Amino acid sequence: MPKSHLSFLLLLFLHCSKTLAQSSPPPRLPTDTVAVLLKAGNHTTFARLIKSTHVDDQLSAQLNTTTDGITVLVPTDSAFSKLGKPGIDSLHEVERVELVQFHILPRLLAIPDFQTLSNPVKTLAGSNGRFTLTVATTDTEVTISTGVMKTRISGTLYSDAHVAVYEVENVLQPKNLFPPPAPAPEPAGSAPVVPNPKDASDSTRIGERCGGVVVFGVGFVATLLLLVAL
Repeated sequence: MPKSHLSFLLLLFLHCSKTLAQSSPPPRLPTDTVAVLLKAGNHTTFARLIKSTHVDDQLSAQLNTTTDGITVLVPTDSAFSKLGKPGIDSLHEVERVELVQFHILPRLLAIPDFQTLSNPVKTLAGSNGRFTLTVATTDTEVTISTGVMKTRISGTLYSDAHVAVYEVENVLQPKNLFPPPAPAPEPAGSAPVVPNPKDASDSTRIGERCGGVVVFGVGFVATLLLLVAL
């Protein structure tokens, strides 16, 4: 083959390779949810939970292997404070993973999309009876219930074509991790009042009914006789 033809084919190959490279989009990097939360402020507790439980790695895998996207429901730092003691400190490692996963829906949802959900709603923690999540909506509000508590979406922290991050007012508490408190025992009945015999002497008793007959005390009879004598 003449050298001129070889050079032409080489140039043609390089041109085609360059064109294909320009037309192929670069690989999409998954959204760094932890960075989003830290930037938003007042959500550092949940951001640290995502990092310490390695759920952030699960989110990256979810975004890289599917096109469904994710929706994250993020409690504020004050919401965790409202749990009181021991709060999440009483949860062991696996339970902390489940708690974080319970706040993540494995699909992208815009606010209007919540109206189309069927209950119970699936989370990354599952959709069985241990992790029941239900959603109710109005024209202006999205309310989320776990069977133990209710909260609502109070704002949008971040959204793109693959990830939506919403703020919720309270920590979502699955009933298997935060069982409702046992009902308070019924108050014990009042003890019967036992009369003191010393409180009822013959001199002060006016009378008592016994078998339908009124029997008067000695003191009353003496008083009556004294009045007649006068």
